[in-house]
Parts: sequence; C-alpha cells; structure tokens
Amino acid sequence: MITSKQRAFLRKSANELKPIFQIGKDGITDEVLNQLALALEARELIKVHILETALLDTKETANLVAEKLKADPVQAIGSKFVIYKRANKEKNRKIELPKKCAK
Repeated sequence: MITSKQRAFLRKSANELKPIFQIGKDGITDEVLNQLALALEARELIKVHILETALLDTKETANLVAEKLKADPVQAIGSKFVIYKRANKEKNRKIELPKKCAK
C-alpha cells in the first residue's frame, strides 16, 4: 500500500505519460491482464485508456485491474487510469518513491 504522499508523487510522474493500453468492448480479459502485468514489470507505472465501447466505469476498472495484478491504483480520471507496481527484478526498478514517514 502506498501513502498519499507517494500517490501524489506518482500522479505527478504519470502526468506526462501517454496511455500504452486500451481496453475495448471485450473488457478485462486474461490476455489484457497478462499484457498489463508485463508492462508493469517493465515500466512500473502505466496509463490505460478505456474506450467508450467498453461501457466500463473507470474507477471500478482501475481498482479491479490493480487488485488482480496486486498493484496500486494511482489515479482515475475521465476514461483513463494509472496503476503502479514495483518491479520484481532489480534492473527494472526505475521509480524511487518518497520514503514513508516513521511514526
């Protein structure tokens, strides 16, 4: 789970990202989830566009995808959403999140 400070950092980072995936009328399939998992491992932070023909709610879709991929939903606005997952392989880790505050 990421903190609100980390989420804000990721939102700022995602601002310049272009969507690399589109979810169409077939919705969230196993193939879509597999491709998203591969992209998350390579990039850690991805933006996804939901087409109008999909008839899916953006926030619900973002939460569902994040849950299935064990990722964190970062942002859902309009027809686009952003998810983050730390890469398993050390060489793929590009994003350094702000540290969590010790209480």
